[in-house]
Parts: sequence; structure tokens; C-alpha cells
Amino acid sequence: MLNHLARIVSARTQRCSSWDITGRNSDAWTIAPGKSRILADIKGPGVITHIWMTQRNHYRECLLKITYDDASRPSVLVPLGDFFGLGHGLVNSYQSLLFTASSRTNYQFNQGCALNCYVPMPFRSRAVVELVNESRETHRQYFYIDYELGKELPKDIGYFHAEFRRENPFGGWGHEIDSNGPTAYLANIVNKERTAWENNYVILETKGRGHYIGCNLSITNFRGDWWGEGDDMIWVDGYKWPPDLHGTGSEDYLNQAWGMQDNTFLRNGSSIFEGNTIPHRPDMKLSPWSVGGYQTSYIFHLENPVRFQKEIKVTIEHGHGNHLANEMSSVAYWYAEKPGAAVKVPPMEKRLPVLRDNLGHWLYDKKNQTTSKHVRLNAEMKKMKAAWKRLKKV
Repeated sequence: MLNHLARIVSARTQRCSSWDITGRNSDAWTIAPGKSRILADIKGPGVITHIWMTQRNHYRECLLKITYDDASRPSVLVPLGDFFGLGHGLVNSYQSLLFTASSRTNYQFNQGCALNCYVPMPFRSRAVVELVNESRETHRQYFYIDYELGKELPKDIGYFHAEFRRENPFGGWGHEIDSNGPTAYLANIVNKERTAWENNYVILETKGRGHYIGCNLSITNFRGDWWGEGDDMIWVDGYKWPPDLHGTGSEDYLNQAWGMQDNTFLRNGSSIFEGNTIPHRPDMKLSPWSVGGYQTSYIFHLENPVRFQKEIKVTIEHGHGNHLANEMSSVAYWYAEKPGAAVKVPPMEKRLPVLRDNLGHWLYDKKNQTTSKHVRLNAEMKKMKAAWKRLKKV
């Protein structure tokens, strides 16, 4: 990965930043409520090599947009914190190969945090980086955007894409059933073929030619026990069974095992570790599978990207057989042969984190929930739900 450091390249390195052009020290830009500002408008060909941003708040309220080559819609459209690997509007210090974050007030909402992105973002004629403030407050933003300008890019160089998806809550069929406890066997239904294709949580679904390089996945754990046991299933160039890549469980896809651990590696880890977000309630009895907080995990396929020629659908079960109904959100990262449009994000109110009161109880806001679909009950699901009800009466 470091081989390029010794190469002498005919390129010009430049930067767009928020420096105070008066020569004084007010080195941040302000963005009025409901407004957007273009942070960089770069004429190519070139490559964005590094983005640094810091701010005190609005990690879900502000959107980062990147548009290439005068496309009609952005190829990157993600809430600010989520783009850099921090879900739920929380800040935390962590390090990976593609993204880093640094804060002195870890695991808090609306606190200062330095965000870095080292993903190369090539473009052929133009790249526009924009920040949209959808909050009701003035947003104050510091930033650097470093880039190189040079010769025409080779034909096989793709465009970086990123998009945000959310289900609040996910429309699982049996949220009352444990994932890893006495009644967990009741969730062990058959989930395959078209049932899995239609019901799994979708991380990415796009057409064209390119390669998927990973994602971050955020969970708000309403149930309070293990949110995993969900297999990853990735279909390349259309539906088939089994899918081209079929995994064995949530933490397995995230390159961990026996649950998630409090670590951040170059290619995988927990940028927000659930065990550090548990409210301190005297009535809570904790075990390795009893948590009930916020989790953000990331996985990067750098040496093993998933290549596609026509289309790709990246999915994961939420609980085995999609029985759970926690809040889920994700950011998918991929390269495509041509600039494509990222999916639209939910309105600002519908992407805000689900908060808790001082006793740790979740504060559900039904008017701002967003569930795109509910798993349709089949005969086996109905049988298992009925069995669970009978057990609870005993």
C-alpha cells in the first residue's frame, strides 16, 4: 500500500479549506439553517486525497454531498457523522485505514470531533463537495479538502460512491423472541431464496459496473439482548440461490466473533461500542449478550472487494430470519465505472437518533419513525410466534 510513496509524479497538490481570508483567526464557515455551501469546486482531472472536518454538532442534521463531472445528482449523500463512520450522532475516537475520528468527549452527543477520510476520490472533469445544513440552527464548520490535479485518468479508474439507508424500526416479524437466550430456537426459521432476497436489510442495491468496498452498520438495540445472528448475503449481477457470497452471522461478516468487541482495527471494528453506551440503571442485570445501547461497526473489503458487472445487492438479516425490530442504519461504500446517484436520505427529523430518558428508557417518536416494509408472516413464523405466546403463559 505504501509503494506509491517513492514514486515521483507529475501532479499538482492543492487544498480548499475554511481559512479566514482576512488574515484573522475566524477559520470556520457558517451555514444558515436550511442552507448549503459548496466547500470545494474542483476542475479536473484529479483526485481528492484527504478530507478533514471538525464541528461541534449536527452529525445527523448535516449532509455531505459529492458530485462528479456535472452529474445531475450526487454520488455521495450521507449524514456527516455517518460518512466518517460514527452513527447515531455520537462522537468517539477511533482509527481505521479509510476513516479516523478524534474527540476528547467520547460517547457523547453534539460535541467537538475531528473527522478524517483518506478514501481516494478520482474525477475526470469536476468534483463538487457540498455541505447541507438541514438543522434549525446555524452550523459552524472547519474543513480541509486536499486534492491532486494531473493527467487524464486511466479508463479503469472508478468513481467513489457512498449512500445512507435507515429502518427505524426494522420491520421484523418476531421482536419478542430472543436472539441468544432460552427461546432463541423459536427464531430459527427457514430464511432462504426469495424470502431472504425480499426480507433482509439492504445495505446497498445499485446497477452498473464496479466494486463494493465495505460499509458501516449502526444498531440502536431496543430489545437489550444480542442483535446479531444475521447472515450476510450478497448477490452479484442478479438473483440466484445461493447468493454469490453467503455468510454465517452478523459479527462474522464484521470480521469478529462471539459478539462485538471494543476495538478498532484497520479494516474492521467498533467505532461506537455498545458496551460503552449502556445507561447506568441499578435494575439492569448485564451479561455478554444483554446490552441495550448504540453500536456502530465497520468492515472494509480492501484486498477482497466484491466486483460486479451489472448490479449488486448487499444484504444482512437482522436477527436470524429477520425477526428483530431494532433501529438500523448503514453507509455503503463502493466504486463505480460511471457517476451514479446515491439514494435519497430520509428527511432530517426521520434520521435523528432515538434517545433515552434519564432512567434509560427509549423515547420512541412514532411520527418520525421510518419503516419501508414489514416482513410478511408465513406459516412457520406464525407457528413460532404462537409457541412463544404459549411459553409465556406457563
